[in-house]
Amino acid sequence: MIVNLDEAIQILLKGNVLAVPTETVYGLAASLNNPVAIEKIFALKGRPRSNPLIVHVANIDKIKSYAKSLPPYFEELAKAFWPGPLTLIIPIQTDLIPPLVRANLETAGFRIPHHSITLELLQAVGPLVMPSANISGKPSATSPIHVEEDFGVDFPVLNGGTCARGIESTILTYTNDQWMIARLGSLSPEDFQDVLGYQPGIIISNGSEKPLCPGQQFRHYAPKAKIIIGERSKLDKIPFTLGFKERSYLHGGRIIILGSLENANEVAENLYKALRQLDQEGAPLAWVDMNFPREGLWLTIAERLNRAAEG
Repeated sequence: MIVNLDEAIQILLKGNVLAVPTETVYGLAASLNNPVAIEKIFALKGRPRSNPLIVHVANIDKIKSYAKSLPPYFEELAKAFWPGPLTLIIPIQTDLIPPLVRANLETAGFRIPHHSITLELLQAVGPLVMPSANISGKPSATSPIHVEEDFGVDFPVLNGGTCARGIESTILTYTNDQWMIARLGSLSPEDFQDVLGYQPGIIISNGSEKPLCPGQQFRHYAPKAKIIIGERSKLDKIPFTLGFKERSYLHGGRIIILGSLENANEVAENLYKALRQLDQEGAPLAWVDMNFPREGLWLTIAERLNRAAEG
């Protein structure tokens, strides 16, 4: 159910939940100051309570008001990438952020999204928690249609069209005197070189540790279809293939095109739509062409597909 900005404001002020667009994916939004609404998010998504939420705000001053301290280069990262697809995890004054939001951690992740209608919403109602607007573990929603697939046609959605980037924000955390990537996302390690003077390393989660941030579950972003990766020549009778415009797949059955090997942004924008399409078409199995670079945004695309294939 599509709602306008004024209706969205009222829904949030009344303690309810709705889907909200960002430049990355749609978020399931609730007021940071409404514990009942936050509980609704966990229930709707089937989200583990050990998985913290990201706090979305309209400006950097609001983040500073929650901070216990600001790590080195926080200001430089904020200036370079906000509004935009970056989440920064910082130490916070724990009495100001509900324990459920931060999963009882002494840190919280913050972001200023780059979407005009969502910034207006944040300015009107204040900080929002907004995990991706999907059932936990499934591919994220990048359009209102995806939200309806997961939550029904009567669920309220603030329509912002199709998300431009299509992959979640990159999450950085400061540890051992340097920034590290806690979740790969729309910004690649190379994107931080000019600001930090180095490319942050990537924290590898084994899936058994308590999550520091969203997206660290072992299997995630996954359709019902079983995703197969590996050499296609060794795999027979797989009815669906996820591939690229430039290649022919003679034994691929039904081919779903992710985009062009010349355009990682296009592939990222189409990724979750393609994974969801497998379920729409009732695919039991799908092979993914993983023969593409492992640098820049391609690194994130590979990570998402590997997580979708786990198990």
